[in-house]
Amino acid sequence: MHHHGYLWVGPKERFDNEALRRPPHPEPPPPPVSHEDVKAEQLVKRYREVVAEFPVFDLPPIETAYWLIKPRSLVRGTWGEAKEAAAWIGERLAEYAPRFASECDRDTTSLTQMVNATAERLESGTDVSLGFYLERPTYLSLAVVTCSPNRSKPDLPCPESQPKQ
Repeated sequence: MHHHGYLWVGPKERFDNEALRRPPHPEPPPPPVSHEDVKAEQLVKRYREVVAEFPVFDLPPIETAYWLIKPRSLVRGTWGEAKEAAAWIGERLAEYAPRFASECDRDTTSLTQMVNATAERLESGTDVSLGFYLERPTYLSLAVVTCSPNRSKPDLPCPESQPKQ
């Protein structure tokens, strides 16, 4: 078992675009019955866009495990030990904490407890996803995904087995 780290910082408005953060439904919508069926045509078009965009878009997925299908270039680090991955989370928290919008999120005791809890969760094979508001309107998303296989999505490929993009 090993772990891959992901980091995304960007406008909260972009993060809130949930349509681009969800994988497409496994079954496409039915085709339009006629050319006048504008709603059905729009739905099929949108489905095709999501199929094409979701795997390559850099936005954090709603389900953390789906980071595994994103481009390998988005992996910020890979670790064999949960404590190493948790240390990376701790380093990122220390780096961004001065920019946290909420003063209570900057509390070093809470951040240390969060890193310790992250190590425990990763050790058990569970993915970790954290998010923080930074100066408005920015958002920070940190995730560490367990691989080989992933507990919640064992069929997803590991980035180590994918060609570099």
